[in-house]
Amino acid sequence: MGRDFSPCPGGRSRDDGPWCAEAFREDTLRPALDAEDVVVLHLDCAEGYGSSFLSEAFGGLVRPGTGGFTPEELHRKLRLESRDAILVREIWSYIDHAHA
Repeated sequence: MGRDFSPCPGGRSRDDGPWCAEAFREDTLRPALDAEDVVVLHLDCAEGYGSSFLSEAFGGLVRPGTGGFTPEELHRKLRLESRDAILVREIWSYIDHAHA
């Protein structure tokens, strides 16, 4: 993600700048998920991820009003790769709990 989107992603909404979660979700991630059977995200190339970025980018995929996917669909279509297992668990937590 750091190479293809931004090495310094941050912020929740487009008002926060061009490398925000909303831009990543709507301009990069959602089109890839719509077009591909499986999308692999390599997460280790960015400097870090704030919780607001992760919540909006990934939880927003299933949240009413911004979503369109179910957690089950994302578990089938999305592969998260990182040396940081806690980061991967955190992202799945945002996905699995956003629909509630």
